[in-house]
Amino acid sequence: MASKQQQKLVQSLKIKKYRQLHGLFMAEGEKIVAEILKTGYAVKQLYALPQWLEQYADILKKKYPDTEIIPVPDAMLRKLSAQETPNNVLAVCPIQLPKLNENILHTQLSLALCNLKDPGNLGAVIRIADWFGVPYVFCSPQCVDVFNPKVIQATMGSFLRVQVFYQPLQNLFAQYPQVPVYGAVLQGSNLFTTPPPTSGAVLLVGSESHGIDPALMPYVHHPVTIPRRGGAESLNAAVATGILTSYLTMAAK
Repeated sequence: MASKQQQKLVQSLKIKKYRQLHGLFMAEGEKIVAEILKTGYAVKQLYALPQWLEQYADILKKKYPDTEIIPVPDAMLRKLSAQETPNNVLAVCPIQLPKLNENILHTQLSLALCNLKDPGNLGAVIRIADWFGVPYVFCSPQCVDVFNPKVIQATMGSFLRVQVFYQPLQNLFAQYPQVPVYGAVLQGSNLFTTPPPTSGAVLLVGSESHGIDPALMPYVHHPVTIPRRGGAESLNAAVATGILTSYLTMAAK
């Protein structure tokens, strides 16, 4: 059973300032936690139903001998959870900061997100990046926190393979002016008649409601748009990112 102090810690991780204070985040559900264990990502605490702990007893003993294992009943897991429907296990993990490999930035497509505030959208974008083999996602400081429990849940484990950075995007583009930037805009060139990059490039996407910050537009080399044939006013940011990324990775070897 989780102590009151342990419960307080887990519940505090639903709030960004406490995640930053403790350097911890929470990940929930069998699929995501199984991927965490498979990759060997560090785990500080595991709160789980007894049947789940029995199923994973061997891997926990071999790979996570120092992890604090706390068996909890279903009612306690529901109390700790940030999800509407808790699922057998909750992991508390240390936040690991990403490292930038400049060679990868110069040779592969990366994503840059401007003021994306919806957790589900960011999680979906990270899954899209994982699907297409995009290693880096750069977020403006106003974007939702990648370690928000709803973002982690929406990534379905892809956060383990995609590195997410937070920094002013003007600084990023100014530091690497030779890396072309494709910007998703409503009045750009037809995406499908724009040559995809053959080396490193950045795809810049803004929020559905506000688009790309005008201050970033001078850094955009290729303003592109997805041709519209119907009457929809706009596309969800994650949906648009999926279409754009699919096309722009066509030339990848």
